[in-house]
Amino acid sequence: MFKFKKDSGQVSRLLLVLAAVVLVAVVIVYLVMKMANPAPKPPVITTPVIPMPVYEQKLGDFRFLFQSAIDKGSVLRATDARNYTDSKKDLPISNAGAKFIQVTVAAQNVGTENTSQNLWDIENVVDSQGRNFIPFTGSGVNSWLPYPDQCGDILKPVFDPTPCTKIYEVPKSSTGFKVRVLVNRSASSKKGELLLDLIVK
Repeated sequence: MFKFKKDSGQVSRLLLVLAAVVLVAVVIVYLVMKMANPAPKPPVITTPVIPMPVYEQKLGDFRFLFQSAIDKGSVLRATDARNYTDSKKDLPISNAGAKFIQVTVAAQNVGTENTSQNLWDIENVVDSQGRNFIPFTGSGVNSWLPYPDQCGDILKPVFDPTPCTKIYEVPKSSTGFKVRVLVNRSASSKKGELLLDLIVK
């Protein structure tokens, strides 16, 4: 009877040891599996790419550079006119919700030969909504533009950039202005158009 009890105690101890070994083995297997599976990568946060403003571009043998865009408000002042006299009058804008902006872009010949006359020009101003505004024209505005008009002038190779200035009537609420620059079809090495960003001050 005593011998039976002794054997029972040994069996119990053996079972406890086996249980402990199994428990340790389970823990080891769990840790190995956890280490084998890499932690999930953090989610990739994609931020929208904001295009950088472009103030200078090349098109064929032409290099165009934004020079200035001046907010003239709702009136072109007589005192700012090129040929100011006491009799000269202000030129008010026709629409109360609009303003004048004066834009100057320069062109340079980066080729090896003179360009032809009227090969290049600046055209419409475009706002962030894609709306086009044509240059303000008429003899009344000429006094506020440089003389002589150099837009489309012949450009000699690598001479200083030649400025072209135009005045536009645009809504006061418009933002994000760009100006369209054209190279005509003639003997240019590349024809087409491009947009330059404006900083209106």
